[in-house]
Amino acid sequence: MITLYAATSNPGKLRDFAVAAEEEQDILIHPLPRLESITPPPEEELTFEGNARTKAIFYSRFLPGAIVIADDSGLEVDAFDGEPGVRSARYAADAKFVTDADANIDQRNNLYLLTRLQHLPSGQRNARYRCVLAAARDGECLLTAEGVVPGEILTSPRGQGGFGYDPLFYLPELEKTMAEIDLATKHQLSHRGRALRVLLLAMPAI
Repeated sequence: MITLYAATSNPGKLRDFAVAAEEEQDILIHPLPRLESITPPPEEELTFEGNARTKAIFYSRFLPGAIVIADDSGLEVDAFDGEPGVRSARYAADAKFVTDADANIDQRNNLYLLTRLQHLPSGQRNARYRCVLAAARDGECLLTAEGVVPGEILTSPRGQGGFGYDPLFYLPELEKTMAEIDLATKHQLSHRGRALRVLLLAMPAI
C-alpha cells in the first residue's frame, strides 16, 4: 500500500484525487497534515510543471519520508495564445476587472473571460483544461505527469456543479459543460484525474 499526501485544501481537487485513486487497489491519498499552518510558496513559474514541481518540493520537506503530490492546473484558450494558463485563478484580479462586489473569485474570472471573448463566434473558442501533477519526497521531485481535456468556451454559463471555469467549459462529445455532468463522469475525464492516473502508473518505479 502506497500513501500519497496531497498539498491542497481545495475540496474540488481533493475530490478529484480521491475518486481517481479509488480505481487503484494499493493507493491511498490523504490531505497533507497541518497544511493550513504552512505559509505557501510563491507560484512564480511560467509553466504548470514549474509551479507543480515547486510546490511538491516545498511541501515534501514538511513530511519527511512521505511522498507529497502537488498540482498546478488551469484553462488555456487558443484565441489568447494559451491564456489565462498559470494565472487562471487570478485572471480577473490581474486585470483589475471590476464587477459585482458580491461575486466570488470564480464568478469574476468567468465574467472576465466572457467579456474578452464576446466578439469571437463559435468555432474560435477552442480551449483546454491542463493539469500537471508532481510528486516529491524529502525536497526532491520524483516525477511529473500531465492530463489534458479539450473543449470550447460558451457564451454564457450552464450548470450548477463543478468549480472554476466549469460552467463555461463545453464538452462537444457530451453536449454538456463540465458543470452539467455528473461527478462520476467528470472524475473519469477530468484533467486532474487523467494526470493522477498517469502518475500512478509510473509510481512503482520510484
